Amino acid sequence: MPKGRGIDKIFLSSTIILLVVGFLIFISASMRMLAIDGADFSSLAFKQFFGIVIGLIACFVFTKIHYRFLRKYALIIFILSIIFTCLVFVPGLGTDLNTFAKRWISLFGFTFQPVNVLNMGFVIYWAAWLSFVKEKVTDMKYSLLPLLIILGVVGSILLSQPDTDSFFVICGTGIAMLILAGGRMKHVLVLGLVGIACLTTLAFMRPYVMERLQTFITPSANSLTSGYQVQQSIITIGSGQFFGRGWGQSIQKYKFLPQSINDSIFAVLGEELGFLGCIFVIALFIFFAFRGFRISIRAPDSFSGLLVSGIVILVIGQSFINIASTLDIIPFSGIPLAFFSQGGASIMTILAEIGIVLNISKFTK
Repeated sequence: MPKGRGIDKIFLSSTIILLVVGFLIFISASMRMLAIDGADFSSLAFKQFFGIVIGLIACFVFTKIHYRFLRKYALIIFILSIIFTCLVFVPGLGTDLNTFAKRWISLFGFTFQPVNVLNMGFVIYWAAWLSFVKEKVTDMKYSLLPLLIILGVVGSILLSQPDTDSFFVICGTGIAMLILAGGRMKHVLVLGLVGIACLTTLAFMRPYVMERLQTFITPSANSLTSGYQVQQSIITIGSGQFFGRGWGQSIQKYKFLPQSINDSIFAVLGEELGFLGCIFVIALFIFFAFRGFRISIRAPDSFSGLLVSGIVILVIGQSFINIASTLDIIPFSGIPLAFFSQGGASIMTILAEIGIVLNISKFTK
């Protein structure tokens, strides 16, 4: 074990910059809730800020917990994360927040999605498994089959909520980690074919999945219904032009842009900070990923390296899915934008994951 050194301050700095910019854009986007929906603006701001503060405390705590502790108890952590996610089905705890999906837990006035904990539990356990099998990762019995079993368990829970987007994020993260661990490409191809088959089946079984695909193919045909949010997001971003209207000056968020503090918050960023601001934020995410993968490459062992890679892929994957769907590059997704979208629990979990990365960075070669 290399001698411990200080945490990666550059990686930490990129995280803090994303946090600050994200909170400022969230505050601006929340003005719609005050002006149009009559929501308590101070309550929204407090919950988001509270999530950041608790998240930073969690980040600090995880920098002090040796990453080998996570490897030792990886299976227990994963099982607990599954049990925690299943609480959405418990009457009195699970809530749908005015949607058809039961994805949230309401407790002591706070509402949060337990899938954020499941994401972290999955990455920890899958990294531990891949590092345990080592060279056997090229054998289907130790790579493809275990991943399919794990995804089967996770999928049975998430698709019952339903939360299709989060399930596909976990699938993508698991496949990416398998590739980095040295898995065979033919196994990845099999997983890809299974994924296409599953998506096709879901499209026919779940009308909203088919609707998203149809909207993506012909957005103008559904511009007043299922395609409305995507169309307004594009208009909102375009209205910002190169330099933007200025922070807090968004017009679209007040009357036309749905979900301005959640799914469409990147559109608010585009209108207020313009093309220049969008490029800056995307560049921040890319630098965040670059620095994270640098830590991964220099990690002291395979578990820590895969764990860092999984966390980075999870955060960046979610963020770029949100941005790409807002720009109509891929079918619309309800995945939040990391560090920006509403969700104190989401920020807490992300910052806890950042703490794990920073802990491992102390032992890099």
